[in-house]
Amino acid sequence: MTQLTGQPTTDDDVVHLTVPADGGYLGVLRTATAGLAARLQFALDEIEDLRIAVDEACAMLLAIATRDAELECRFAVTEDALTVEVTVPTVRGATLPSESSFAWKVLTALTTSAGARAADGRATISLLTRRSGGF
Repeated sequence: MTQLTGQPTTDDDVVHLTVPADGGYLGVLRTATAGLAARLQFALDEIEDLRIAVDEACAMLLAIATRDAELECRFAVTEDALTVEVTVPTVRGATLPSESSFAWKVLTALTTSAGARAADGRATISLLTRRSGGF
C-alpha cells in the first residue's frame, strides 16, 4: 500500500512497503529510500548514507526474523526530513545488537538519530535523517 499524495497537508506523507524478509528484496527498500530522499532534495552523499543505514537496519532485523516473515517499512516524509521505520516479526528470545555494537555505530553515524524497540514478538528500528541545512 502506498500513500503519497504530494498535496500539502498538516500530516506527513507516508509510504508503506512490505517485502519478504529476504536479503534479495532489500534493493527495493534501498531504491525507495533513495527516491524519497531525492524528492526531499537531499544531497547525493546524504542519499547514499541513508541507503546504507536502511540496508544495515534491515540486515540486523533479518538476522532475527521468523521464517517466511515479511519486512514492513514505513517512510514518513516531512519538509526537511525522512523517517524510516523497519519492522519484522522475530523468533522467540531474539535480541537486537547492543547499542555499542559496530552495526549501531554505523546507524548513528549515518543518520540524525536511530532507535530500536522490541515487543510482542516484533522488532522495529527507526531512523531519522534531516536534510543538511534543515535543522
